[in-house]
Amino acid sequence: MAALLRSARLLKYKPSCLLQITGTNKTGVPLGRLYSGTTGGRKLGVCTRQLFPAVKNATSRLLPYTSGFVRNYAVATERREESSAAVRSKQAQQFDWALGKLDTSVRRTGRITKTLLLRIFHDICRAGYPSGNQALLLLRSCGSLLPEVPPAERSELAHHIWEKLQELGAQYDVSHYNALLKVYLQNEFKFSPMDFLAKMEAANVLPNRVTYQRLIAAYCQNGDIDGASAILGFMKSKDLPITEAVFNSLVTGHACAGDIESAKNILTVMRNAGIEPGPDTYVSLLNAYAQNGDMENLKATMESAESADCSLMDRDIMQVIFTLAKAGHHQHAPEMIERMRHERGYIPDAMNLCLSLITHGQEDTAFHMLKSFPTLQMDNVSQDSLNLGNFFLRHCVTKETSLEKIAQYCKELQETNLHTSPLTFVLYCALEAQKTSMSLEIMKILKDQNMPVRPHFFWPLLTAHVKDKNTAAVVEIVKAMDGLGVAPDIETLSTYVLPAFPSIREAQQSLKDAGVSLESDGFLYSELRALAFQNLAGLYTLLSDESSPTPDLISFRNSLIMGFRKSSDVESMVKITELLFKNQGFHGENSKPAEAVAFFLYNLIENMPEKQAQAQEDILRKYFSQLREQNITISANIYRGIRNLLEAYHVPELIKDVLALVDPKEKMSSDLSPAVARVAESENKLLTLEKKLEELKSENKPLSTTLKQIFQALSAEENLQRALELKQQHEGEMTIPSYAILINLCCRQGNVEEALNLKREMSRMDSSVALDTNKYMVLIKALATNGQVEEVVDILKEMKEKDVVLGDSHSTMLFHMLTSLGHKGGPDAIRRMQDTIFTLGLAKPNANLCSPLVAAYLDSNDLSGALDAAMECQKLYKHLPRIHDILVALVQQGDTEQLQKAMDFVSQERGDMTMMYDLFFAFLRTGRYREARKIIETPGLRARPGRLQWFADKCIVLKEMETLEQMVEITSKLFECDRDEMYFYILRLCKGTNDWQKAEAMWTKMQEENVIPRERTLHLLADILKKNGQEVPFEVPETWYDRSKAPDPAPASVSADNVPDHNVKVLTLCKKGKAKEAYELLKDLDKGEVSLNASTYAVLIRGLLSEGALEDAMVVKEIAQSHLPFFKLSDIAENLVIVTQCKRGQVEDALLNFKSLMQSDHVPSQLAITRLVQALGSRGDVTSIQEVDTLLKGLNTPLNLSRMLFINNTVLAHIHNGDVDSAVEMMESIYTNPDGSSLSMGFVFRKVLEDDNDKAFDKLSAMAERLANHFACYRPAADIFLQLLDMDKVDDAKFMLARCNAVAEQRSMLMSFLSRKSQTPGQLGKIKNLMNLIPDFVEKEALYPFLMKCHALDKDLESAKALHEQMQKEGVEVDELSLKRLASLYHQVGETVPFLEPPESFKFYADKMREKFSKTQIPEE
Repeated sequence: MAALLRSARLLKYKPSCLLQITGTNKTGVPLGRLYSGTTGGRKLGVCTRQLFPAVKNATSRLLPYTSGFVRNYAVATERREESSAAVRSKQAQQFDWALGKLDTSVRRTGRITKTLLLRIFHDICRAGYPSGNQALLLLRSCGSLLPEVPPAERSELAHHIWEKLQELGAQYDVSHYNALLKVYLQNEFKFSPMDFLAKMEAANVLPNRVTYQRLIAAYCQNGDIDGASAILGFMKSKDLPITEAVFNSLVTGHACAGDIESAKNILTVMRNAGIEPGPDTYVSLLNAYAQNGDMENLKATMESAESADCSLMDRDIMQVIFTLAKAGHHQHAPEMIERMRHERGYIPDAMNLCLSLITHGQEDTAFHMLKSFPTLQMDNVSQDSLNLGNFFLRHCVTKETSLEKIAQYCKELQETNLHTSPLTFVLYCALEAQKTSMSLEIMKILKDQNMPVRPHFFWPLLTAHVKDKNTAAVVEIVKAMDGLGVAPDIETLSTYVLPAFPSIREAQQSLKDAGVSLESDGFLYSELRALAFQNLAGLYTLLSDESSPTPDLISFRNSLIMGFRKSSDVESMVKITELLFKNQGFHGENSKPAEAVAFFLYNLIENMPEKQAQAQEDILRKYFSQLREQNITISANIYRGIRNLLEAYHVPELIKDVLALVDPKEKMSSDLSPAVARVAESENKLLTLEKKLEELKSENKPLSTTLKQIFQALSAEENLQRALELKQQHEGEMTIPSYAILINLCCRQGNVEEALNLKREMSRMDSSVALDTNKYMVLIKALATNGQVEEVVDILKEMKEKDVVLGDSHSTMLFHMLTSLGHKGGPDAIRRMQDTIFTLGLAKPNANLCSPLVAAYLDSNDLSGALDAAMECQKLYKHLPRIHDILVALVQQGDTEQLQKAMDFVSQERGDMTMMYDLFFAFLRTGRYREARKIIETPGLRARPGRLQWFADKCIVLKEMETLEQMVEITSKLFECDRDEMYFYILRLCKGTNDWQKAEAMWTKMQEENVIPRERTLHLLADILKKNGQEVPFEVPETWYDRSKAPDPAPASVSADNVPDHNVKVLTLCKKGKAKEAYELLKDLDKGEVSLNASTYAVLIRGLLSEGALEDAMVVKEIAQSHLPFFKLSDIAENLVIVTQCKRGQVEDALLNFKSLMQSDHVPSQLAITRLVQALGSRGDVTSIQEVDTLLKGLNTPLNLSRMLFINNTVLAHIHNGDVDSAVEMMESIYTNPDGSSLSMGFVFRKVLEDDNDKAFDKLSAMAERLANHFACYRPAADIFLQLLDMDKVDDAKFMLARCNAVAEQRSMLMSFLSRKSQTPGQLGKIKNLMNLIPDFVEKEALYPFLMKCHALDKDLESAKALHEQMQKEGVEVDELSLKRLASLYHQVGETVPFLEPPESFKFYADKMREKFSKTQIPEE
């Protein structure tokens, strides 16, 4: 052997070339040792070395194993079959996803779990077409990256993956065989290297150098030096280099053969061969000594390594520790652990060593290792997360380590503060793993240590047995509970014990026979629930029995509601209700029986679906009538809630029966007919206001506010004549808002002349005042409809002068205005209007605004003019409107000259490809299919999916089947045309027209073309055929809910366990935001009496509520409770109900639900509280706001609510009630408080402005001025100023600034406004308004980045260019973030960036700018 090794010097190679690995700077040491696998097997094969002294973290050393190996290998063999581009793309996407998953796991923990690996494996198998990359990824993960899995199991998994992927068509090359060899080595798997080579030869795969190296390692692992020598002979004959990895393997081989001296001499042979032994070589020798427990030579070798400048890392020492422990020399492990230097990344490596040791049965050594974790790295860890031993304890439970050992470990962990509650965590792990005997033993230990053992600890153990109806196992566990002194509570009995038995009596008898005490109240409550659901008469007997304890209604209320809903025993229902109403014992001390029963009645109606309420109308009428006879009453508030429900259920006849239950005292003082009251109020409002106007006039008081209110009322009634009469009578009292109302009313009624007159009068009153944008648009549209172009132009110019900003919705209004103008004034009028709009910059040119001009020519059949107009728009505005309609008309007329002109222009402006598609679509629309085919047959033409979809959608909307069918047929040979997509378009139209014959014909054509349909295509076709009673000629993929349900005569309801896929389908739809689809699926399932899991119902209810579908959510709740009697809404769902009701204006119902939530000791969400308080504020309900505040203060749970929530909305409530003085007084008391001077009430000011409440706003403005002038409190004035700016009331803001100059000095607030506005598109005008009013509030260096951000959000390249030039002219340094944004705009329009684009990401430069302006607290991003 020595001679053979020495001959390596004679091989014709350069050591520096063969041993230099890319990425290193040291000859003879490969880089792969950055990660050599989790410690857990002997270090054999290609071992590589970490060369960089400062590694930032452990994961950076682990990363190359998962990501590097994928990116740095080359496939040596050619594939026998070329897969299509689509398949390769799919493989690439799956590979990236799988790599990301595994990479994330290794980065986080330094290992992967078997569960994750199997999940990725199954996903790849399910998708089909496994690629070579995916196979390589899976195989390489079956080794030491799975420290929690025994080596034999890892090898078995690798074999399974190999065979399965091969069945699915994966092509294996030499890299796959090498990966399998590496896994064998890491798992110490016994195999024949020669047989392995034979298999490679049979597969026509040639081994490479790595293959031979790993085969040598395999021989050496078994101490077979002769076998290794044979492979070395192969390598020599093939002139392959002998690397350090081979020598390392030989060190191990001699050691395993018992020849330790020869192993030691390998180092001398290496030096003679010109290879200096590296750290890996020393580690191999150290492992040889560790295997024999030779600590003397082991220490000497470590010293030799240090003297040879081969510093051993912690990971190297960990391998030695692992070898010592495995060989039975664990007594030496502590000495080696002390040699650890706790380098960076020590903990992940040490954790993996611990897991490997436990897997191999060396728990004590693993625990010594665990205790070595450095405390310095745990200084920043909170007390709650000081559970460093979790991974250790969990794996001990998994490997079923003796309980005595585990208990000792827990004791030491707690004493050394490595874990806060280790024994409880061990119990959690045992329960999770369904280890019943271990769990019960741990509970006994907890009991002996005076730690609590609660009933819910036993739930995981009971769940599976209840599902299987295993009564014997359930009894044994309950017996164990009894032995531990734990009485089963009502939830345990109802959900986890009794359902396993046919009846309660049998359950009680079985438990009694087993010696279990039946004195628990849980049995009583469980029996109550069962009787409430099934036998109301029996329930009444039990409740009225004085010898039985009186239960709390809350414990069986839901079951009682379910029982009432399905029962027709009105007599028992009334008796039970009366009993609950008159007996305080059924309710808590702080609850009144009358209130509790009233809530019960409300919940009863609320939980009824509409159809059930209608079906049981007679039963409910009898029930309510008999309740009245028993003198049972409800509050007016509860009545309103029930009335609203009955109205929604369309059973208003029951309302009078419920009204009869209202307490007579409340009935006298409450308005219980709000609908009638609102009608009466509406009828009398105008008379009341006019009367008030006369009174004010007689008292010589100002009339403007009341007059405006009258105008608003008349405007709502469209009574223009009376409004003009009043205006004539009170000319001197007219205000700007009053004029605005009248102008709007005149425009709506088409009285344009009067509107213009009013506008002129308003301008004479105050020429600086502008109407709001919507009123301007209404006026412009009215003028355009009358063809008054000059007047429209004047209004547009006025809008520009007064900086009126138009949004997207206004752009649509301009389009309609231009279209209507075309009918009166023709193309010339439209062109004049377009020029004015675009020149003034009121709106940006787009295809929508350009199209009315072309449409005017098309309407007059002037095709030449239409084409010229379209070409003009393209030249001026880079938009080509209605070109398709122009081309269709030209083809129909046969005007080849104009058609050629159009095509030349499109080709020049948009390119030949666009021109060809435009002409193709024009020929199709006009039925010239032969010419269309010639277009598609043009050489070099390829599919443009977007253009084809546009035309297909047009055909579908117009129901043009022939045209669409021709397009699909003509494009059959178009390059890269998605044929399934094309046929899908036809099937969409077939479904719209219900043409099953055409759909069936398309199916035949698809087969002729060998089109592979997607699942959605098959589903659509199957739906069409099934709808028309036709047989489906193919198997429909069972991805949705249309699978055929086999009849099941035995059970009436199929449990979720029998149909697990349905739960997945519903949950998947909800996760994708398709709650409505999930709801439809659930209804279909319910018709088949299919039951789902409670969690599935809960998720669907939350999804529906998040979309505002309150009624649908309640139907789901009803379905859930029909299958699962104990089902109730989760806290999240209850909160969403409150939010939804607030949005709908059902504030009383929301308040009732809120109180109900609080009564059941649940904590409402922050969002629900906020929406409820805001809704109460909008209704002026001060009392209820205070009530909510009081209820929340009684909670001990911090809710993190805004300090201003109740203050702002209480102020608004006072204002809505007309009590502005109280609102002002409250605000002043807050602002004059030293702690409240910086609080913002901008929300209040904005709401007042939005409501046009001039009276309140005047008083609030006066308060703000008073606070600013007398108390130097500028926050209110600044808030008002910014709210006025935000609502485009620039003149009012200017006036506010004039009255309170100190607003201009509130730099932080102004900068905050600037930052907020720059986050949203279309807000540049507001920023410019602020700049005009307060020019110097910020330096240009800080201002310009915000302006550039606005231009970027608006995608306004021209303005961004101008700003860039301005910054350069003014000598302002252009920051990198602004340059990055400007460059992005250039890229979006396809222009070349005329400057050097900053290379880093947006986030990088945003962070840089944020740091730069941190002193001024400017949030740039």
